[in-house]
Amino acid sequence: MRQFWMIALLASVSIAAYAAEPEANGKKGDARATIADKIPGTTIEDIRPSPIKGLYEVRMGADTAYVTADGRYVISGDLYDLDTRANLTEEGRAAERRNVLAKLDERDMIVFSPASTQHTVTVFTDVDCGYCRKLHSEIEQLTKLGVRVRYLAYPRSGPGSADWRKMEAVWCAKDRKAAITQAKRGEDVKAADCGKTPVAKQFELGETLGVRGTPAIFTMNGDYIGGYLPPQEMKKRLDELKAD
Repeated sequence: MRQFWMIALLASVSIAAYAAEPEANGKKGDARATIADKIPGTTIEDIRPSPIKGLYEVRMGADTAYVTADGRYVISGDLYDLDTRANLTEEGRAAERRNVLAKLDERDMIVFSPASTQHTVTVFTDVDCGYCRKLHSEIEQLTKLGVRVRYLAYPRSGPGSADWRKMEAVWCAKDRKAAITQAKRGEDVKAADCGKTPVAKQFELGETLGVRGTPAIFTMNGDYIGGYLPPQEMKKRLDELKAD
């Protein structure tokens, strides 16, 4: 929730109970515009009514907060329905992630596919990350279990780092699958500079989706599994989630 704490400071708002929806120019219905005006970096499209009357949900990337209709008060945290035990905030995040992941171009990814796919996961990976290397060492077991793995680049050290340059080389390689396997063994990948790669774009996407560590594993339904799981546990978890 780092972004929203920053927004709260910039907007000089405080946590409190919600207030009534204001009237603007004598008419109700301008609450979203009022909120967008008061919170830097938001647009009307980022704001939608929450299940609680008078309270609006504001989303910016992976962050979600709840704001009163007059834009004066903000509540940072997840919203639960006690009758159903559902985390409504996480359901909203999952829906957002599902839409984003479905639109990605697999030509920019490194994909390991089984003969028959039961589940697909999208993994933000780093070639120097220990658990990323462990997961990749078990990629054959995962594919045998029917799990299709789509890799996106997330060099944790950030732009300009040695890690970043290694991942640029992997994505520039003629055979990306062989190159990422080589890199995750700790071997040098030699590839000619191919100009602009999708590494920066994928890193930014990871930031938007709230990736804080690697591997970061998402289902096509938008569920965030988290980090490394052994192949059998991964398959069991995907089955439980009824993931595509």
